[in-house]
Amino acid sequence: MYLLVLIHILQSSLSAVQSCPALCVCSYGNSGITELRLVQCSDPGISAVPINVPADTVKLRLEKTLISRVPRAAFYNLSELRFLWLTYNSITSIHPSSFVNLKALRELRLDGNLLTSFPWEGLRDMPRLQTLGLHNNRLSSLPAHASLFLPNITYLDLSSNRLTILPVELLDLWFPLPGQQGGLVQRRVLGLHDNPWLCDCQISMVMSLSMSLGSPVVLMDQLLICRRSLGQSAMMVTQAGMSRCMRPSVQPAATRVISPLGSNVILRCDATGYPTPTLTWIKTSAYTGCCQQDILENSDQLPRNLESFMQESPRVGVRWSIISLNGLSYKDAGEYRCQARNMAGISEAPIKLKVVGVTRLSRLPKKKPQKTPPKSPSKYRKPNQTAAPTNTPSMKENRILQNITPSINKTQMAPNLLPKVFPIDKYIKRRKMNLTDAKTSIKSTSEPPKNSTTALFSETLV
Repeated sequence: MYLLVLIHILQSSLSAVQSCPALCVCSYGNSGITELRLVQCSDPGISAVPINVPADTVKLRLEKTLISRVPRAAFYNLSELRFLWLTYNSITSIHPSSFVNLKALRELRLDGNLLTSFPWEGLRDMPRLQTLGLHNNRLSSLPAHASLFLPNITYLDLSSNRLTILPVELLDLWFPLPGQQGGLVQRRVLGLHDNPWLCDCQISMVMSLSMSLGSPVVLMDQLLICRRSLGQSAMMVTQAGMSRCMRPSVQPAATRVISPLGSNVILRCDATGYPTPTLTWIKTSAYTGCCQQDILENSDQLPRNLESFMQESPRVGVRWSIISLNGLSYKDAGEYRCQARNMAGISEAPIKLKVVGVTRLSRLPKKKPQKTPPKSPSKYRKPNQTAAPTNTPSMKENRILQNITPSINKTQMAPNLLPKVFPIDKYIKRRKMNLTDAKTSIKSTSEPPKNSTTALFSETLV
């Protein structure tokens, strides 16, 4: 019983997949080895997007119907869809999430509708989209943020609308500078004709660059019409006299600056272009050293605009700007960009600033004063060290001699008192010899020396 129910469910689901929506035609087309399912709905009685389109549909065409709006997730079940044509209906609005899950879609055509705006952010749901047709609608403006979602578009038809101005960001996308190409240049086909363009530098740049050799852009129709104002008569873009338009060119005074901590730095850049460009300084990144993580965490959010001083040159189309950084700190290090902008485009140049710390020489450690060893006494001297000879008598010895000499003289004056007395010269010589022998004996022995005066007097009395 359960098996029969399961078979019935599978048959019903299979029939639903194989079924074709009412008022539509379903067929298969050969594409190499596999067969592709094609669904076409072009009956005027259809007023809404069909919800029972087979899941394996590869190409869906909803043409010449009364469909006026495309709701959210209108094609969610068609994950294999590659071509979606919603042409010549009465569509006035498209939900930004209408194209969810169309990851395989490569071609989207919305020609011949009543669109006054298009949800450009919805292109994120179609990463493989290459062809976008918006011909013959009522688009009056092309927002600058549209350039963020058009990098993969190689065919863009904006003809027969009400567009007047092209954003500068689209010129940067379609005509990148040599340093911004990042590999092979992607060629694009643009349809810009049959729009009431204003005669400005953007449309003139597109016209002149598309006609240059090796241009990445090919115009479907090069006969673009513009007017000085919306009330004036139309003229050819080539006759509008906008040949002077020139995209800015930025030349910094230095691309890399290294300055010590606490110093003052002035960054300068010059720009040329027509019309005369305006200059803006932007800090895009902070210091990326290994030792300044705490500074990075507390730094301001980047990028951010900086205050600068701008001066226009007497020559038309030339302008220079400077930015002054006083008392450099590690927060000031990073990459600065000088950006020049005019009606013809945007150009910028990076300047990298590195702040180095002032290294202080570490003081050498003070040398400890060497202690001089105390003089050892005579008894601790080494054997090879001998005392200096003393041939002259000391002051104490002189005094003893002076005391003895008068006594000798008195003895000579009274010879009868001392009959056995040597002559004075011999006596003094003998006393000196006795003194020398006494000193030698004192040095050779550890006994304390005797009083020399007592010894002399004892010999005198002998």
